[in-house]
Amino acid sequence: MQQQNLDTLKSEIEAYLKSHGFVVFHGFSVGMLERQEIEWDTVHYPDFRDFLNVAKQLDVRLVVFHNREFTSSIIDRALDELQDAAYDFDDQRDAERRLRELRVYDGFTCALELSFVHENLAYVFELRTEWYAELNNILDELDIMPEDEEDSDENPLSGYYSKN
Repeated sequence: MQQQNLDTLKSEIEAYLKSHGFVVFHGFSVGMLERQEIEWDTVHYPDFRDFLNVAKQLDVRLVVFHNREFTSSIIDRALDELQDAAYDFDDQRDAERRLRELRVYDGFTCALELSFVHENLAYVFELRTEWYAELNNILDELDIMPEDEEDSDENPLSGYYSKN
């Protein structure tokens, strides 16, 4: 989980990719694919440049860049679900308050992902904001399926998942 501004970091990553000769494919999260993947340790090595240096050393030029922009429509859905949830009054009020507080992040980048494939393995660098992790915790508590696992054609939350 990162406290940094991912909107600023998104711009830095885009400039770095361009200036270092990477071919950028703006695609979906690798986590949505049925592929074996290895995640980069962003806790101990949080700099995306280190990750991209590995790609360079492997002579990988194609990098998938995915960013997820938060929209508050997920909060509306969660608040609706909350009304039907079997919570006691205090827990329901607390969850409502936490959800409403997250509305201020509407339009912000909540997650960034860089990935590349080498020898049929996907290597992934992902950063998420702390507030996005908090939202996912609330959604888990409400038993609302995370957006990565939803079918975008059949699910009312399909607009939540960024197609960048």
